[in-house]
Parts: sequence; C-alpha cells; structure tokens
Amino acid sequence: MDLAHMDVREAVTDACATLFAHGVMSRTGHGDLSARTPDGHLMLTVPGRLRGLTTDGLAMVSLDGEVVEGELDDLKMEIARLHARIYLLRPDIGCIIHTHSANVLAFALANRPLPCNYEAMRFGQPAEVPVIGWRRRGTPEWIDTIVAGIEQHEGTNAVLQGNHGVLVFGPTPAQAVTLSTVLEEAAEAELRADRIGGAVPLQLNDPNHAERTRRAAP
Repeated sequence: MDLAHMDVREAVTDACATLFAHGVMSRTGHGDLSARTPDGHLMLTVPGRLRGLTTDGLAMVSLDGEVVEGELDDLKMEIARLHARIYLLRPDIGCIIHTHSANVLAFALANRPLPCNYEAMRFGQPAEVPVIGWRRRGTPEWIDTIVAGIEQHEGTNAVLQGNHGVLVFGPTPAQAVTLSTVLEEAAEAELRADRIGGAVPLQLNDPNHAERTRRAAP
C-alpha cells in the first residue's frame, strides 16, 4: 500500500476517533467520512457505523466513481458518487464528514438553518448553515439536490440535510472535525438560549456590538 494513501487512511480513522471523543457522533455511531488522496481520488469509510474504525475499513474511489481499492456495496457507491461530486465542485474541500449529531440533527429535523451566533463558528463557518430539503435516497434527485444546494450557498463549509443530518467540509480531516464539533456546540447552545429569550445575533462587522451586548446583560 502506498505510504501517502496510508497517511490518508490514518487521518480518516483519527478523525473518526476524535468525533467520538468529542461526543459528536450519534448513539448508533452512524456516519460517513471521506478525504482526498494526493493522486486525486477519495478515501471513503466502508461501514455505516464508525465506532472502532480501522485503516482496513476504507475504500479508495476515483472522482469518476470507480472503486480503485476495496469494496463498496450499492448504498456506499451512492455515497461515493455524492462525495465525488462535491470534491469536483469545490477544489478547496479536502474532507467531507456526515453525521447525525444530536443537536445539529434537531435543526435538520426542523428544517431550520443554524445561525452563526456562536463566536467559534466564525473561524470555519462565518455564516448560517443552510438547509437543503429532503429527497429520498436512491432517486436521481438526491445527489443533484445536495450538490445544487452547496453550489447555491457559495463557500459554505456545512449544510443541513433536511430531516436527516449534516454534511461538514474542511481542507483537512482535522479541520472538518473541529468544525463538526463547533457546530454541535453551537446547535446545543442555540437550543438552550431559546429557553431564555434566544441568542443575541453575532454582529461580526459591528464594532459597537460588544458594548450593546454588555448593556443588555442583566
């Protein structure tokens, strides 16, 4: 096995382990992760449940949708085609993470964009996380709708999949993990803030925002 490919495999498995350590993954451990390889392919997780993932649990796929190493069933081939389309659309993306993390999932179920009110979001997603409407898996519209939604929201590093989960993007697996963690924290905080009057919008370009927020505090 090529050493560069092994580095990518290890980066993906490390990313999976970190997601579990950060409490981002759902109780079932369901998710999909992929990362670009130096020779222009993608390395994709094979199992649907990622707890305890090892480097043997990945397959390499070309951006044309052909399996280069390993084996994928029809369900995972559909995931591979989706990820390939995203990589082709966005050369800046080096890793894609899909999870059903609990608090972000609440926003996806509500078809409610996740606002950028948590300051930590501004480093990886300095805008609200948009919602892409639900489409049935296995239909021609499923991949097309997701890719069109990403294209519509130029530069977004995450999208909520309505009634389903979230896709998070980053230049590297480590950066995508960090953003996944921040978004889960943001979603949890938004839901808690709703109980006490709602979050104060983060005004990134307003120098007077900090002073107004201080004065509004009880």
